[in-house]
Amino acid sequence: MEKEMKQSKFKRICVFCGSSPGKKSSYKDAAIELGKELVARNIDLVYGGGSIGLMGLISQAVYDGGRHVIGVIPKTLMPREITGETVGEVKPVADMHQRKAEMARQSDAFIALPGGYGTLEELLEVITWAQLGIHDKPVGLLNVDGYYNSLLSFIDKAVEEGFISPSARHIIVSAPNAKDLMKKMEEYFPRHKSVASKLSWETEQLGYTPKCDHMGLIRTPPNMRSGDYLEGMISDYVGGKAAKLKANKSASARLVTALTCLQFAFAVYGTFLLYYMSPAVDLRAKPDFQWATKIAKNWRQFIITPHVLGHYQESANSLVQSTIPLDVCEHEKIDFLQKKSSDAQMIKLKRDLYDEILNFQSKSVGTETLKALMAMKSKWDLKGPIRPKVTVILNHFKRKTLCAQLDTLLQQTLPFHHVWVIAFGSPNELSLKRIVDSYNDSRISFISSSYDFKYYGRFQMALQTESDLVYILDDDMIPGKKMLQILSHVAGTDKYKNSVLGSIGRILPFRQKDFTFPSYRKFRSKEAGLYLPDPAYDITVDKIVQVDFLSSSWFLSAELVKTLFIEKPFTFMTGEDLHLSYQLQKYRNAGSFVLPVDPNDKETWGDSEHRLAYMSETTVIFKDIVQVRDDQWWKALSTGYITQWAAMYPQKIDALFYAHSVDEVRALAPLLEKFRSTVGKKAYLVVSGGHFCPCEDAATALKWPKLVCKERRFKIFDLAIGALSGISDSEVPVVQAVYSSMKGLIKIHNPSLVITVSDIDTNVKKALKMASETISNGTRFVLLPRPSISKVLWMADLRSTALPSKNSKFQFQIFYSNLIWDKFVNQCFLCLDWNRMRLSISIITQNRVQSLTRLLKSLSDAYYLGDEIPISFNMDSKVDEETIRLVNSFEWPHGPKTMRRRIIQGGLIRAVSESWYPASDDDYGLLLEDDIEVSPYYYLWVKYALLSYKYDPQISLPELSSISLYTPKLVEVVKERPKWNATEFFKHIHPNTPYLHQLPCSWGAVFFPKQWREFYVYMNMRFTENAKANPVQIPKSRTNGWQASWKKFLIDMMYLRGYVSLYPNFPNQASFSTNHMEPGAHISAKDNVVKHDKSDFEVPLVKDDFKTFLPNGKLPPASKLPSLNLFNQPVSLKGLKAAGAKLGQDVLKCDNQTEIVTVDHGTVFHFIRSNGESWFMLC
Repeated sequence: MEKEMKQSKFKRICVFCGSSPGKKSSYKDAAIELGKELVARNIDLVYGGGSIGLMGLISQAVYDGGRHVIGVIPKTLMPREITGETVGEVKPVADMHQRKAEMARQSDAFIALPGGYGTLEELLEVITWAQLGIHDKPVGLLNVDGYYNSLLSFIDKAVEEGFISPSARHIIVSAPNAKDLMKKMEEYFPRHKSVASKLSWETEQLGYTPKCDHMGLIRTPPNMRSGDYLEGMISDYVGGKAAKLKANKSASARLVTALTCLQFAFAVYGTFLLYYMSPAVDLRAKPDFQWATKIAKNWRQFIITPHVLGHYQESANSLVQSTIPLDVCEHEKIDFLQKKSSDAQMIKLKRDLYDEILNFQSKSVGTETLKALMAMKSKWDLKGPIRPKVTVILNHFKRKTLCAQLDTLLQQTLPFHHVWVIAFGSPNELSLKRIVDSYNDSRISFISSSYDFKYYGRFQMALQTESDLVYILDDDMIPGKKMLQILSHVAGTDKYKNSVLGSIGRILPFRQKDFTFPSYRKFRSKEAGLYLPDPAYDITVDKIVQVDFLSSSWFLSAELVKTLFIEKPFTFMTGEDLHLSYQLQKYRNAGSFVLPVDPNDKETWGDSEHRLAYMSETTVIFKDIVQVRDDQWWKALSTGYITQWAAMYPQKIDALFYAHSVDEVRALAPLLEKFRSTVGKKAYLVVSGGHFCPCEDAATALKWPKLVCKERRFKIFDLAIGALSGISDSEVPVVQAVYSSMKGLIKIHNPSLVITVSDIDTNVKKALKMASETISNGTRFVLLPRPSISKVLWMADLRSTALPSKNSKFQFQIFYSNLIWDKFVNQCFLCLDWNRMRLSISIITQNRVQSLTRLLKSLSDAYYLGDEIPISFNMDSKVDEETIRLVNSFEWPHGPKTMRRRIIQGGLIRAVSESWYPASDDDYGLLLEDDIEVSPYYYLWVKYALLSYKYDPQISLPELSSISLYTPKLVEVVKERPKWNATEFFKHIHPNTPYLHQLPCSWGAVFFPKQWREFYVYMNMRFTENAKANPVQIPKSRTNGWQASWKKFLIDMMYLRGYVSLYPNFPNQASFSTNHMEPGAHISAKDNVVKHDKSDFEVPLVKDDFKTFLPNGKLPPASKLPSLNLFNQPVSLKGLKAAGAKLGQDVLKCDNQTEIVTVDHGTVFHFIRSNGESWFMLC
């Protein structure tokens, strides 16, 4: 870039352009090129304020280049022309006329890009103003692709016809590109003659009135000249004589003249008014005082720049006489000593609690002294190359501390960028404005309104800042001279960059022994929390401490301020301090911290003058406000705000139920009540609240007293979705509220399960799933179909350590503000991995389409729990066409469907053994032949049994290799095949106790992955065409003669290894599956000499909830399960292993002294000799 391009005589250029991008890409390119040219010349931009079309392109280019952008836009156009995030400073104005005046006042030159009517109108008006002599600023046309050729031809025609003077033709400068145009404008010199005396931008020529921001707050233009304003006003209302005043008159002379005229006008007006009010006047004839009234109104505006307040009466002398702070400052003296508590018990309680908190934070996140903080690396280090821009907002109402605040701010070691003094509804507005004016500092502005914006107004103002950081101070805080430097430095560190910092804060209440939370104002209660610092109890903050919210001062990045307005607050009466900290944590994971001080250096104090004076605490003590604040912090805690208590004492509950409607509450009620009534279980309910599911209605549906919605006790959490923000057509607010609140509640309570109905609203379901999966604390998201909820009450009977977890020692993450640390828990909580286990259904079928139809119907009618369940069909080569059509048309909503068909006929032994192979150690296979029918409760039985006996880390039952759905009626392996009744056999223990049996089931059973892999290798080594050639012959078992039976090989392996199956046992031998004994590969086969009586195999299916039949209504402990050998004789598991070991020695002649057997369930199992030789095990 050439040197001449780095400097320009223009500071700001106003660009007129369209809110449309036009059809040609060259228009867009020209807008961006012009923006870059302005940046290269260090020129700021003034434009029409829109974020679309050419406006958006040039403003973004200038802003991205680091130059200031001012957008002036009428309020009525803001919704149409501003989309998304605004760029730079936006100045809303009342109308188009005021827009042009403000744009002209702010600029040193004008450029028109291609545009429409609006662009042409603005362009021609500034040309007219130049012709009239109102300004002598250059006006440029960026004539892209000859866009303005027709306009220039028209102007040339007007010159030719005598309507425009030749010299006025040169007001316009044009060029086809930005670089050439800027060069011409830099060289511009006006050649035309003015036809009117030069007037100021604030006069009636531009119709200028003081500008307003979007809140209706009036700011005095910093460069408005009082004499010019008065001169224009008088010229309008007193015959225009002021226009004849000579341009070289001094401002004081003009002001004296104006005052004299106005004094005369008021005298005349007062005389007529007194005469008019006299009783002797004829009231029928009313004189016209409009002209005098106009003067009075405008004079009043001149005395006090127009506010939304209009009742001030200030002497004109205050305008003409300059003031200094010494003349107008007021001071508030605090003439008392800091009081100290003499209550030894309270001092101990408060001090102990503070020490506990500090000790916890020191170990968890680390706490630093002021010296350590200032030694940390920071992007805003005072010695670094970059200085932060800090806007200070001083909120004032009645206190007389403004001068003290401004004095200390002006002496800060890190200078501020701006100070905004705001007075909303303040009775002292006039005196506050005088003070601000007396400092005569362009960085200090005064903003006021007659409307009291309460506590949120100061934060609304903070949204307007362009600074990096914002420091918001109440009128009782007078910071030390090093405070801005300290705050900026800490805010620039990686550790605290996403935090809000302050000097005073509060720790919210802790839970009491009765499991309730006290009021934060409860006297003599350790659990009531802390106020920090607390001089009354000798508590000084010497290390940075995280608090639940800050009071009186807030220092944060300008970006974080927006978070305060995501949710409508619980109340506008009070509590903006808590709402800010709550929203920052909820949506930005940001923490709130009280900075430490150097007790020997008052310049490091956030409150160097004001002394906290109280016996207990310096907070409000009015009963109604206390109640409101209690309600507010409890509302925050019960919607996911992680307070210091929650961080220090992470909870552990079994289940967190979520209901988005009252109907869902009713559906979940049986399981919720079961959890809550089970000893040792904790379960809470979360309701959406608002118009979706009011808390009181949910309590009524559960037959709970409505008081549960108000008491400060964990039982029901009301998210109040929509109650504060109202109804929206978008799903985003609901998803956002559910996700953020549930995420916090899950962090606080660490539920093993988040349970809801499977047909819940899709968007809510996504939010719940995201919240459950975001936190790596073992929480599992469970979607229960409504018909299944009352059937799975056994969930509450599973022990807290009984359910699956990916690790027996899981990583429990405590989220403490924006800082996360890991706490390893040696013992497993109720870390339910509900969906970890997977059941794969494998159906073996060929040409029994009616049987298959019956099986598929029973599978479809069963109760499921929202798990994914893949199903596969395994068909031999001779499958018939009807079966294929049925399989093709079958719809399975619970998971993927797979079809396999063999090319070469393999027979039943291959069809079964090759139908399923586990994909993982959590993949379980349910093998079903097509003549099987299952109970509606079969899946619940399998899931319950797996959770109880396989996924409980406290249960060791390695011998369990399968779960049977069927209860046999015969002793199958004995030649006589005697009948057998489990209910009768176990009546001395419990008639319906489940039991362990060494016999595997082939009529509906779930096989375990590790043992099935074992079986694969075993059968591969064992299979022989001649059954007598098999060396494994179980004594007295008729299975020794079975040849083409996969079950024979499984029995052999289970006998050798001491494995068992779990069998159900219910009245009338009711089972979860039955065998219809229809003709197939074995039944009714020609070479099968055994006659089968169908009644010996068919059993009734379980049609009701089986839980009521179990001992004590639940599955017994594994140690209480009776076990039987292959011949239905009671034998302990140890005895079963011993029998298998003996047979193994007889077969293989194993030497237990020198040789050992090991099993690798992941691959194959080996027999290892002492010399290291390895070969496949045969036993």
